[in-house]
Amino acid sequence: QLMLVESGGEPVESGGSLRLSCTVSGDNSSRYIIAWFRQVPGKEREGVAQIDTFFDTRYAQAVKGRFTISRDDTKNTVFLQMDNLNPDDTAMYYCAADLAEMGRNAAWWSHTGYAYWGQGTQVTVSS
Repeated sequence: QLMLVESGGEPVESGGSLRLSCTVSGDNSSRYIIAWFRQVPGKEREGVAQIDTFFDTRYAQAVKGRFTISRDDTKNTVFLQMDNLNPDDTAMYYCAADLAEMGRNAAWWSHTGYAYWGQGTQVTVSS
């Protein structure tokens, strides 16, 4: 069973930076497409960024140019570098994964394309 554990979330001031980590266990992360989602209470979970097994990346418009997703499969870890944070980035951030061979991620931003989820890490940006 694949397990995902997020870390790195904490309170930060507007304009600051954070780096989130998603550590994968139970299998080799290189087999998986991995994405970051975020959710605030009362709203749907939204896709933030995705990295596939060819290291191609995709971003939500709201974070393009500020966030960078990367992966180090030698450490079974995916990162989300978040720069120039603003209060609208406040959310619980989740890591999600799906086997690349399943081919379910044409709509990368949809939470329905991922079989495995972490428990989340809270990011709070103050103005």
